[in-house]
Amino acid sequence: MTTRNKKRKAHPAKGALLTIALLLIGSAVLRFGLAANEAIALETPQDSAEAEESAPSACETTGDFDAMLAAFRNREERIEAQEAQISKRMQALTIADERIEQKIAALTEAETALKQTMALADTAAEDDLSRLTSVYENMKPKDAAALFEQMDPEFSAGFLGRMKPVQAGAIMEGLSAERAYSISVILAGRNANVPDE
Repeated sequence: MTTRNKKRKAHPAKGALLTIALLLIGSAVLRFGLAANEAIALETPQDSAEAEESAPSACETTGDFDAMLAAFRNREERIEAQEAQISKRMQALTIADERIEQKIAALTEAETALKQTMALADTAAEDDLSRLTSVYENMKPKDAAALFEQMDPEFSAGFLGRMKPVQAGAIMEGLSAERAYSISVILAGRNANVPDE
């Protein structure tokens, strides 16, 4: 081993010894101080009346301290009142949320029922139109033409547009020229406003 290594090993040992010595000295000083306090306390006996008079009253509070306590109490009361209000609001919001969810569920059910009813109505209306169109198709063209002459031109155009071309043509032959023309114009222009693209 070199001398440098020996010196390095010696230094940590010196540091540890120095630390232990300082701890022992500190412990002795603390013990001496505690023992001195006990000795002083035993040597100065006072009767209770003198002790009460000479000792400062530790329980007395100053006006500032009382005011601070009152302020803290007031603040605590305000905070409790605010917490109670927030709690009430939260309960009210919870109840409102439940009611809203119930109303949404009821509206969803009503919408579903309405869609079903509308689908039935559309189907029933389509079935009625199909039957009536079939009735007009099966009539003699001369009798059907007499009925179509009395109908509103748009109404009669709707039926003629649904019929097979042969039956519709036979009924149109029995109509007056003015009525046949107006129905033809309605049938021709019915899809004119449909977008091309």
